[in-house]
Amino acid sequence: MKILMVCLGNICRSPLAEGILRHLAGQKGLDWDVDSAGTGNWYVGHPPDRRSGAVAKQHGIDISGLRGRQFSTEDFDRFDRIFVMDLDNYRDVLRKARSSADQQKVQLLLEDQQPVPDPWYDDALFEPVFRLIHAACERIVRLA
Repeated sequence: MKILMVCLGNICRSPLAEGILRHLAGQKGLDWDVDSAGTGNWYVGHPPDRRSGAVAKQHGIDISGLRGRQFSTEDFDRFDRIFVMDLDNYRDVLRKARSSADQQKVQLLLEDQQPVPDPWYDDALFEPVFRLIHAACERIVRLA
């Protein structure tokens, strides 16, 4: 299984999702390829936001080696499933879809079309965002 996590800048939510899903898949012995990307290009090559790194580390997950990259059309060829954090990300990714097969790979990470809040402007959101993403990743692994 090849899974891509996508948010806006690829420094807060999607690196957390990548790290969490890799961790959980590894615990279950699943040989999954998990990556993350952003719809924007502002943080290409940058490490995750220090607050995302800190909350991940508190939960035993190291995302310090990840680097931001921008989502590209070629990601539709590389990944089986593409999980996005909110409706803006969803629309941005679908704009790059070349076919209905590409479109079918894309879905919101949380159930019921709920967005993962962007914690960028509020330090207090990083822990709740971690918990939301963790629960969603547990569901993905459980359904595998």
